[in-house]
Amino acid sequence: MSAIRKLASFTFFLVLIFSVWGCSTEDKPGTLTEAEKSIQSTPESSNSSLSQPDPAPANTLVNKTPPELNTSIVTQANAQTNTQTKVHTNTQTNDTPGQTEPSPKTEKEQPGSGFKAAKVTRVVDGDTIHVALNGRDETVRLIGVDTPETVHPEKPVEPYGPEASAFTKSRLNGKTVYLEFDVQERDKYGRLLAYVWLDRPDEITDAEIRKKMFNAFLLLEGYAQLLTVPPNVKYADHFVRYQREAREASKGLWGLEPDAQTRTDRQTKIGAQQTPAQSNSPKPNTQSSGAVQGTGGYDCPAGYPIKGNINSKGEKIYHVPGGQFYDKTKPEMCFKTPGDAEKAGFRASKR
Repeated sequence: MSAIRKLASFTFFLVLIFSVWGCSTEDKPGTLTEAEKSIQSTPESSNSSLSQPDPAPANTLVNKTPPELNTSIVTQANAQTNTQTKVHTNTQTNDTPGQTEPSPKTEKEQPGSGFKAAKVTRVVDGDTIHVALNGRDETVRLIGVDTPETVHPEKPVEPYGPEASAFTKSRLNGKTVYLEFDVQERDKYGRLLAYVWLDRPDEITDAEIRKKMFNAFLLLEGYAQLLTVPPNVKYADHFVRYQREAREASKGLWGLEPDAQTRTDRQTKIGAQQTPAQSNSPKPNTQSSGAVQGTGGYDCPAGYPIKGNINSKGEKIYHVPGGQFYDKTKPEMCFKTPGDAEKAGFRASKR
């Protein structure tokens, strides 16, 4: 009996305990259990993943920028992207083999508008002319060249001066030319200083200068010597080369003996300016003496092959066939033999 009582009491005690525990765990409205609080506070919980959007990848920043700033940021980002793209494109283009930036055109200088058309009205001598320019008569001195004198009031006619003057007259007299000026436009005498072109150059090159500039012609053909007077030195380098070429080819005045430059056509061009007493020409001899007067041309009479001439210093010089200056000499006397020339007071040419 006592055992039954004890079992009943124990049973009652267990029922009472379970009843109390059940009441303490019953859900209450608006109240969370500790377990639920723990689950809700954990970001990685399954309940949170069902109610929240998928989290951004680990390497992506979540945009927390206010909506009104998004447009400005996107615009700036696009501008920066476009700038970087252009820079990259330009850099890639410039680095591409075979593609380089165009360089300035320096090999060929283009002619400017500084050419003035003028008509030649008179030729003074080889390097000086008169032109009609802007309704005025102007004296023009060619830049960079100096031809032998023919009309200087204080100087005698110089060897090869008449030839140079005749050449200039034949090429320029009455022609329309194109004047190009350098730094200094006039000299102390008021003369224009110019490069004289027979035609406007297509471009300033050596070929065009040789083909169309008269100053260059005088040097290339040996009618003038180089005369460089600063500051007018634009074509000085070309002119130095042209004179060297003429000298090496013995053209014009460079074909004359330095110590015995012969007088050209003295009888027709100079003799008229002298009286008989002033003339240095030898008197004609008879054929029996082995000497005759020159013909005025380049040839001697048959049988008298030795050419005799008198240079500007008054020296009597004779030239034999085959000599360097024989074909270029207009004889004032012709001789049968070198001995006949020496008897007349002539000496042999050194070349």
